Amino acid sequence: MHSLLVPVIAVDGPSASGKGTVAQRVAAALGFHYLDSGALYRLAALAAARAGVPWDDENGVANVAQTLDVKFDGEHILLCDSEVSTAIRTESIGVGASKVAALPQVRAALLERQRAFAQVPGLVADGRDMGSVVFPQAPLKVFLTASAGVRAERRYKQLLARGEEADLTAITADLHARDERDRARSVAPLKQLPDAHLLDTSAMDIEAAVQQILGWWQAANRR
Repeated sequence: MHSLLVPVIAVDGPSASGKGTVAQRVAAALGFHYLDSGALYRLAALAAARAGVPWDDENGVANVAQTLDVKFDGEHILLCDSEVSTAIRTESIGVGASKVAALPQVRAALLERQRAFAQVPGLVADGRDMGSVVFPQAPLKVFLTASAGVRAERRYKQLLARGEEADLTAITADLHARDERDRARSVAPLKQLPDAHLLDTSAMDIEAAVQQILGWWQAANRR
């Protein structure tokens, strides 16, 4: 079915805002499919690194992104039939994803792949430009954010829970740098759209955020 005929909830926001966890739970509650668009950029960064392509080589990374051999199997993500679910979540690949996502040719290469995730009965998609570029006709758009301090603390605890080394000061600086790259890029900069609901989760737990989005979805469908 054409993506425009499939209901989509677009959840955009900065790094470590919690949008991925919230979007997954909203999708589960509604029985919708889920798209983690950030995973595709992380996969492009990882594949480029493995192929020896520098992250600032726009043509090279775009070619890698165009031919990504990726499979999403539940909680597992396979790149060329190799499990990479953990590999793409490292801080270094996160930085790489932020860098390649600023390249127009890379974003163009991944656009149709993202739109293909819109399948019945519906889709919840999270990222930086889900509502502005990938699914501009989405009946519900959410801009989910939190203060930089809260986001840094969340990332810090997440890394420690995974047994990785973490430095809160470095994480905070990195988040500020990513935010600036996302806002300043020439193609699809990160911003709250006029028709998007603002959801600040600085003082809100995951369940409250999920319920708020579900409430907005119900209201949108009563119109």
